[in-house]
Amino acid sequence: MAPAGAKKGILERLDAGEVVIGDGGFVFALEKRGYVKAGPWTPEAAAEHPEAVRQLHREFLRAGSNVMQTFTFYASDDKLENRGHTQRFTGQQINEAACDLAREVASEGDALVAGGVSQTPSYLSCKSEDDVKTIFKKQIDVFVQKDVDFLIAEYFEHVEEAEWAVQVLKTTGKPVAATLCIGPEGDLNGVSPGDCAVRLVKAGAQIVGINCHFDPETCVKTVKMMKEGVEKAGLKAHYMSQPLAYHTPDCNRQGFIDLPEFPFSLEPRILTRWDMQKYAREAYNAGIRYIGGCCGFEPYHIRALAEELAPERGFLPAGSEKHGTWGSGLDMHTKPWVRARARRDYWEKLKPASGRPFCPSMSVPDGWGITKGHADLMQQKEATSQDQLKPLFDRADKGL
Repeated sequence: MAPAGAKKGILERLDAGEVVIGDGGFVFALEKRGYVKAGPWTPEAAAEHPEAVRQLHREFLRAGSNVMQTFTFYASDDKLENRGHTQRFTGQQINEAACDLAREVASEGDALVAGGVSQTPSYLSCKSEDDVKTIFKKQIDVFVQKDVDFLIAEYFEHVEEAEWAVQVLKTTGKPVAATLCIGPEGDLNGVSPGDCAVRLVKAGAQIVGINCHFDPETCVKTVKMMKEGVEKAGLKAHYMSQPLAYHTPDCNRQGFIDLPEFPFSLEPRILTRWDMQKYAREAYNAGIRYIGGCCGFEPYHIRALAEELAPERGFLPAGSEKHGTWGSGLDMHTKPWVRARARRDYWEKLKPASGRPFCPSMSVPDGWGITKGHADLMQQKEATSQDQLKPLFDRADKGL
């Protein structure tokens, strides 16, 4: 048990069957606000613009988040070096700043701090297991020094690399969660979701699940497959889901990055808050108790999760104070036809119009069918040259 006055840990909460609400997507939210560069998606803003990162943490906390995940996505030294950031900020500086910001805001409410690591350029470039683990080790040294509450290995397309990350994270003695950015087809080497989950649990993860790349419906379906695999193997784990806030029924194995709209024209696909309430209920009914979001998730989306699960949690988030669940505040609108929308069944039954009369309802993913080991994925420090870009443009224009 936690000492008197101390916050309950992540495993203590999940073991008790409590709902843990995660936070949302930082790189996409901060890119829209002008603090992150699309493409590299690196988190130097934690050190460069701490006020922006702090405010986003605070908005997620007010919306109901129980976890402040450090803004350390792609904050490994190899990624930062490849994207030219080490001349201004080291990985250690970014990770330390991110931990301090997350801890500062977590202390303002009933939230835990999670230190996160993600896939590396070193793995895609076929570096050795020792080389890749060394990258993770440098990050977790900061997390241990800053005493985060638990660790997350997230956004892995290959279960092998995720296993390596979990093995390193387990050496800290802190609880470990591991999420893959895969769908029902499995990882990019064809390992099924069930087998992926078994491998992660055997590597030492106590919490397993899915994040990013796919919409909530697909992610919940995939977590169910993971849960079935773990139970069939006679193992035990907790489950988490942190999907996109975009509809992606037309995605292929690699998810939304292959959609032609990625990343600057995804707004027509955004989920409404009512879609989010449906997701929260479906995830809960599937046995998932760590429920959050990734790219595209804004604070109002997280608030929708917290509102839907308020009966299970026993309270509404602070962010509902000015909101009113299911549009109840609309009963004060000046127009009577808008006041008539102040009810749950109206919004649950609504099929929102897109407002884009000349657009197709689905897209054809690009999906060039390449992954780890392919020459096109070998990472380099320099920006892609025009000579290197031309054959890519030609290939894309030809639909290849």
